[in-house]
Amino acid sequence: MEIIDLSELINLLLVLGVAAAVAGFLAGLLGVGGGIIMVPALYYAFTVLDFDIITRMHLSVGTSLAIIIPTSIISTKTHMEYDAVDFKMVKSFGIFILFGVMAGTFLAVNLKTAALVLFFSIFAFIVGLFFIFLREKLLENPKKISDLVKNISGIVIGFISVPLGIGGGSLMVPFMRTFGYDIRKSIGTAAAVGFLIAVSGSITMILGGKIINNVSTPFSIGYINLLGFLVFVPVTTVMARLGAKAVYRIDKKLLSKIFGTFLIIVSIRSFIEYLNIS
Repeated sequence: MEIIDLSELINLLLVLGVAAAVAGFLAGLLGVGGGIIMVPALYYAFTVLDFDIITRMHLSVGTSLAIIIPTSIISTKTHMEYDAVDFKMVKSFGIFILFGVMAGTFLAVNLKTAALVLFFSIFAFIVGLFFIFLREKLLENPKKISDLVKNISGIVIGFISVPLGIGGGSLMVPFMRTFGYDIRKSIGTAAAVGFLIAVSGSITMILGGKIINNVSTPFSIGYINLLGFLVFVPVTTVMARLGAKAVYRIDKKLLSKIFGTFLIIVSIRSFIEYLNIS
């Protein structure tokens, strides 16, 4: 790993700081966990630091999940103040989320970096389209969700979230909106589910990195990089609370479209990276 000069280090910290602020704010505001922003930012940082290409995306994913733990706690606590967290829904997802996370971790640690980058690119594109065209056009009257649907959905959400390094909000919010749940209740509940995914996903990514692949990246435990964690956490936790409070004051229709457009750009950039490394 080459030594980077002071200007590169300052640029790196600036990019990480801005990404952390945006990710934290959107985590609280949109219930997306922030991982969909943190993963490409961390990947950029690890590229500048010249980390091994073989583990670069895996570290981005694992570190993102670890960062989501404190972010989701702050976001959930803030939404609880507005009675916007459906804990019955969270509880019904619990064990099935864990099953999905374990399966998703097995997939993540066995995929090569190029495949992970492509997976992330496709997902970011789909979520971007959702935020632009569908987010505010779903049902408005809640419908009962059967236990079978909850169980299957919990496994799927947990399974997909780990290889993407997300808290599951990008999946949980549209899931609840599809069944007519209020947008604010969907966001608050997604934040709480994100905590379950982030904790279990972080543990399994640590174990997967140490036991399955025996990685030894500097300042890392398994697939979680401590430097990235320490830079992101203070900023994201503060911004997550601000974002959660803004949910009740801001026009989210415009913001959703802006965020969706941003994700489309991230998706295209990730796909270009995939072409370069595949």
